Amino acid sequence: MKLRISLVAGLLAAALTGPAWAAVTGKFAVTLSEKTHQGQGVAKFVELVKAKSNGEIDIKPYYNAALGDDVKVTSALQGGTIEFTVPVTTTLTGMVKAYSIFDFPFLFKNPEEADKVLDGPVGQKLLETLPAHGLVGLAYWENGFFNATNSKHPITRVEDFAGLKFRSIQAKITQETIRALGANPVPLAIPELYTALETRTIDGQGTPNAVIAALKLNEVQKFLSITRHTYSPFIPLVSKAFWDKLTPAQQKILKDAAIEARTYQRQVARQQSDAAQKAMAERGMKVNEVSDAERARMRERVQPVWNMFTPDVGQDLVGQVEAQLKK
Repeated sequence: MKLRISLVAGLLAAALTGPAWAAVTGKFAVTLSEKTHQGQGVAKFVELVKAKSNGEIDIKPYYNAALGDDVKVTSALQGGTIEFTVPVTTTLTGMVKAYSIFDFPFLFKNPEEADKVLDGPVGQKLLETLPAHGLVGLAYWENGFFNATNSKHPITRVEDFAGLKFRSIQAKITQETIRALGANPVPLAIPELYTALETRTIDGQGTPNAVIAALKLNEVQKFLSITRHTYSPFIPLVSKAFWDKLTPAQQKILKDAAIEARTYQRQVARQQSDAAQKAMAERGMKVNEVSDAERARMRERVQPVWNMFTPDVGQDLVGQVEAQLKK
C-alpha cells in the first residue's frame, strides 16, 4: 500500500513539474569584452536561456577572445568542440559566398534599413544555408556602421581617401572597397592595429564607433569621419553537432532567446555608438559628419566593387535586397 502511494505521489509530482530534461551545458566564445555591445548581447542571451529553460540549459561565456578569434572558434563549432559563438557575418563568406552581400559598401543608409533586410526573407534565406556547413544561425545582431579614422585630415569628400594607408581585414571585398575609395589597403589583425596607428605604419582604419573607443584608437587617431561606409552584423551561431542533440523544445528556447536578445543588443549597440562618439570628441578627437551628397558620391565610386562581387553573391539576391530597400 505504501509503495502504491509513493508511486502515485511520484507520478503526480512529475505531472505537475513537467518532463525532466538532462542538464545541457555549452561554451560561448565571445571576441570582445562583456562590457561591449557584443558582450552585453551574449550576457542577455545566456540569462534568457537560463530563465526559459528553468536552469536546465547552462551556457558559460568566454569573453575577450579567450577561446580564439572568430575564424578559429567558428571552425571549432563545426568540429563540435565549442557550442556557441557570435562572429561578424564576414567570417562566413569563405563557406557561403552569399554572405558577402552584407559587406557591400554603402548597402544600407541607416539601421532601420539593415534591420528590415536582416530580419526579413533575405536574412532567413541565408540562415538556411548554414546547417550544410555544420552551423545553425539563430538571428542577426548589430556590430554597427563602420566609420573612418585617420591621423592626417578629416574625410569630407571621397577625394580625401586618396593615398591614405588604410587598415583592411583579409576579406577581398574590404580590400577592394578601400582601393576603390582611393586609399591603399593594408591587411592587419586587430591586435596589431593600435601599434601600427601609433607608429604611423598606417594612417587610418574603419570600425564602428564603439569598437574604436574600446580599442582606444582615439589615442592614436586625430580624425573621426562619420562615413558609414559599411554595415556589419553579428550572427549568433550554434554548433550543429550540439544542436542536433537538443530536443525541439530546447532548440526553440535558444532561437527565441536569440531573437529576444536581438532587440536589447541592438539598442545597446546604438547607445554605445552615440556615447563613444561623444566621449571621443570630448577627449579631443575631431569628429565630422559626411553629407548625404558626398556619401552618395562615395557610393558611386565603389560601384565597381558591387559589380565585381555580384556574381559571387548572385544577381537574384542582390535584386531582392535592392527591391526591399526601395520599399
